[in-house]
Amino acid sequence: MKTIKTLTIGLFLAAVGTPAMAQLPDWGCSEEVQQQMMEPVSLYQDAIGQFKATKDTRWLEEAYPYWKQVVANCPKQSKNLYNNGTNIMKVKISKAKDKAERDALIEELMNMYDIRIATYGEAAKYTAKKALDLEELLKEEGLTRYYALYHEAVQKGELEAGYLVKYMEATINYVRAGHAEPTLVVDNYDVASEMLEDELQKYVDDSVKSATIRGYIAGVEAAFSPYATCDQLVTIYSKKFEADPENVDLLKKITNIMSKKGCTDQPLFFSATENLYRLEPTPSTALNMGQMCLQKKQYAKAIEYLSDAVKGVTTQKDKYKAYLFLGHAYNGNKSYSAARTAYNNAAEADRTKGEPYRFIASLYASSASSASDDNINGRSAYWAAVDKLVKSKSVDSSEENVNACNAMISRYSAHFPKQSDAFMAGLQNGQRMTVPGWIGESTTVRTR
Repeated sequence: MKTIKTLTIGLFLAAVGTPAMAQLPDWGCSEEVQQQMMEPVSLYQDAIGQFKATKDTRWLEEAYPYWKQVVANCPKQSKNLYNNGTNIMKVKISKAKDKAERDALIEELMNMYDIRIATYGEAAKYTAKKALDLEELLKEEGLTRYYALYHEAVQKGELEAGYLVKYMEATINYVRAGHAEPTLVVDNYDVASEMLEDELQKYVDDSVKSATIRGYIAGVEAAFSPYATCDQLVTIYSKKFEADPENVDLLKKITNIMSKKGCTDQPLFFSATENLYRLEPTPSTALNMGQMCLQKKQYAKAIEYLSDAVKGVTTQKDKYKAYLFLGHAYNGNKSYSAARTAYNNAAEADRTKGEPYRFIASLYASSASSASDDNINGRSAYWAAVDKLVKSKSVDSSEENVNACNAMISRYSAHFPKQSDAFMAGLQNGQRMTVPGWIGESTTVRTR
């Protein structure tokens, strides 16, 4: 390959101006070192420009020695120094002559990320990037290293959703390789799913990003599913609970994961919930107690606990759960109007969820007899029910919700009155009317 024509420092300074003419940008090095690095920077940038124009990776190899000098001496020259550096190093790694050289180049890549983090921050993101590159480059051989890096990235705070899926996959591989007990999968799922739910809330009004994050959530759920049955969770946590039944951190972990996976009918959940509430009576533990009473069909007690919970829980996720369970408790207690209010509050707490509207639709359909003053045997309740299902699909386009809504719409539409029956009641398609009884919703006449 033709060697890049070398520019003199004098010519380069003539192009950008000397320190006397203009203040030098901050490259993270002294002015003296910066002047020494101007020629390597120019040669590195020229090679990168040639690579972008030709896509010939030999230009990345050409850039390597100059790029390496700049990173070592002026690490703040540009963020692109590190973006381009990833491509440069991966080409070098792919052309290593032997394992020793390849391993040394991989370590150089890892060191580049460390310099980038020390210079520009974003530790969580670039620690996860280190893990991803190690996973791709070393595969099974690097399992313990890349798992540790994913875990470190998660501990550092906010992390892009895609990395959380990789974290769960790495966790499962780590456990399957015999490096840890299955409890690690459950513990890390708890963390990853919480972070993904928090990420989803940030983009509640962005349908594209929300859909992408839901896809990642589905990926985490799929990775976790082999460990997610209630029997497996009981097996994993029973011995820990028996050994230390008043360990608050353990009790929180057990109640949280079992609640999340719908294992609230298990004796272990009941025992852990009762112990946790006794040791730490907070709005969150009141939420757990309410859920437990709900499972036992102790609706009046559930309403007491959940009413306390909704007043005190602070996170959007807990508020949503508390209102949703409160709706179930009121429903079980046959207080339908109060149940609807609770479900609407749940929908307000998390505007990405279509579930509350499905429950309201079910309430309406099951209460058709209360609307019998409509002169069509209460069938107007089914119109209001279908309205709620349409609303549910509009706020939650996940496959699970849409399929559930469509199935319910099909079932409820079969209860719409015949056109002749509606006519005899003085009703016609498209007419607006109010459903009588406690439902009291304004709806549109539809026939089958």
